[in-house]
Amino acid sequence: MASIRTAVPIFNSSSARPGPIGLVVEAARDIWSRRRLVWYLVRADLKKKGADSLLGNLWWVLDPLLQMLVYVVLVEVLFQRKQPDYPLFIFAAILPWKWFTSSVGDGITAVTAQDRLIKQVHFPKIVLPTAAAVAGIANFAFGLIPLFALLLLWYPTRLSGYLLLVPLIAVVQLVFTVALTFAVSAINVFFRDVGNLSRHVLRLWFYLSPALYGQTTINQLATDHKELFRIMELNPFYTLFTAYRSVIYGAETANNGSVPPMAPDWAALGGLALGSVIFLLVATIFFKRIEPSFAKVL
Repeated sequence: MASIRTAVPIFNSSSARPGPIGLVVEAARDIWSRRRLVWYLVRADLKKKGADSLLGNLWWVLDPLLQMLVYVVLVEVLFQRKQPDYPLFIFAAILPWKWFTSSVGDGITAVTAQDRLIKQVHFPKIVLPTAAAVAGIANFAFGLIPLFALLLLWYPTRLSGYLLLVPLIAVVQLVFTVALTFAVSAINVFFRDVGNLSRHVLRLWFYLSPALYGQTTINQLATDHKELFRIMELNPFYTLFTAYRSVIYGAETANNGSVPPMAPDWAALGGLALGSVIFLLVATIFFKRIEPSFAKVL
């Protein structure tokens, strides 16, 4: 009688899921090896938003100025608050916030908007939120044009060498933004209401940050609302807005005064940089852990 041999399944050891460090290394390798794809997606996103047209570029310059005008009318005219050089004061916060909201908004739908592509082609999905975060830098770069125009034409006394520190502060913001973009893009695959919720969260986030007001105003509120003050101190944009404003505008003082530009709070900025790196590592691990499930859910 012919003998019957039972085939024993052989599993490839390489199929084992890597650990946290392995996932971070894998993500870094995926992004670097697909850097041309990231650049292509960035260019496609900028083209879609009109970066290759004269009117599109002009709007990117005018948009932060119009936002600044709205808040100037609201605060200086309606609320009758007198702050020296307030347009520059508020613009120093609008500029990084516009970049942040643009990156997060695009990042939320970075994966879900490519559902057909994900089902048809195998590629590392982490390049999608990466491209969304990188494309947002263009908003910040174009916003520097009206910033320097304001300084040169209306506020030349605020010009200083501290402006050279703006890119350093922007790097810290970029790390934090990429980390948050990784997290929300992955969560939105499973919970599609993230986009609707984010609009309200970001609006509240802006008003709870020292954007329309400065650090001195927050310190004055600390006596009556200590819990709220502690929460606001943990806000990353408490540190970022204060740092940008320090090197661009200076700082507000008591009795609606101000001081000229100065160096940022290096301890606070360094702490935020360290926290942002840790957040980026955690968000990367989270994204890579659930990435295999994207094609099934979409």
